[in-house]
Amino acid sequence: MKILLIAGARPNFMKVAPLLRECDRRKEVRAVFVHTGQHYDEGLSDVFFRDLSIRLPDHALRVGSGSHAQQTAEIMRRLEPVCQTEKPDSVLVVGDVNSTMAAALVAAKLGIPVAHVEAGLRSYDRTMPEEINRVVTDAIASWHFTTEPSANENLRREGVPDSSIHFVGNVMIDTLLVCLERAAISPILDDLELRNGSVEVKPYGLVTLHRPSNVDEPSRLRGLIDALGRISQTFPLIFPVHPRTSAGLERLGWASGHSHLRVLKPLGYLDFLQLMRHARLVITDSGGIQEETTILRVPCLTMRENTERPITITCGWNRLVGTDPEALVSSCMEELARGERAGQQPPLWDGKASQRILDTLTGVTGYEQLATAFPLDTTLSGKKD
Repeated sequence: MKILLIAGARPNFMKVAPLLRECDRRKEVRAVFVHTGQHYDEGLSDVFFRDLSIRLPDHALRVGSGSHAQQTAEIMRRLEPVCQTEKPDSVLVVGDVNSTMAAALVAAKLGIPVAHVEAGLRSYDRTMPEEINRVVTDAIASWHFTTEPSANENLRREGVPDSSIHFVGNVMIDTLLVCLERAAISPILDDLELRNGSVEVKPYGLVTLHRPSNVDEPSRLRGLIDALGRISQTFPLIFPVHPRTSAGLERLGWASGHSHLRVLKPLGYLDFLQLMRHARLVITDSGGIQEETTILRVPCLTMRENTERPITITCGWNRLVGTDPEALVSSCMEELARGERAGQQPPLWDGKASQRILDTLTGVTGYEQLATAFPLDTTLSGKKD
């Protein structure tokens, strides 16, 4: 069975790594790996290939940046001849970036079945480009591999038949669990002088900020940065800055020397995982980091009004705090004043999602009974109160 496996941006690499390993482990499967080049710089692409031990792609499309329309169209233009030459049995896409939707459209137009990993996640906010990508991809996919029970219900409401919905767990957690031991030897804590002595880690928070709605609008970005600066006056914050955010800060004329924020260049996966694992809390607008902090049992404050990953809230590790600067400061102080948090872990986030996906695609059965009982309350909407 030949599977065309598509990746294009930073969040994709953590998801394709375990799928590639699982494909390569099976004699009956041949994976053809395509990197669209949606993220092509060292900080957001190449370093993740090294950290995650991802083999070189069979096809590198080198699309680069551009508007959503330009990027999507260029991915489709360059991917179509690859599909026509390779003639895969299926095209496997992950996540919700432009590469995900573009590859799904190309495959569907050529009559190639599409498998979507992380299907069914919904923020119900159509101003998010990722939401459009998710909805379109799920509308044309043949296999819908879901990470949490709410995704199953979302797909059913949209008319997707049960026979194509497969609750398998979270491939990004497959990667996280495999990499914990390697991340533990990262020197990042020592490099940043975050240890008291040789063992104990000083309390600190970790920040990521990159969502266009937060960083492209100058007044909102200024408000969030000012709030983070105020927090950092009493609680140290580490802030690896995304290139998009860096560009927004340059437009504001903001200089890191005017703040107590500890600003870093983008980090590799292992360094970032080590920082996230030992943080007292994480402040983010990322979707994937909400999931990673949940499995690491690190409190997460999400600078958004909604989330497509409500199970992170249900399990007790994530809280939506919105984008109001005052609310962000007060929420952070409340979290720091809390004692140890007690939370749950999502079902099937056990490091075996990629195995279940390949079992399904190759016709192996037997795991479905693992997903029959959901002890968690999954009724939350994923929107900020």
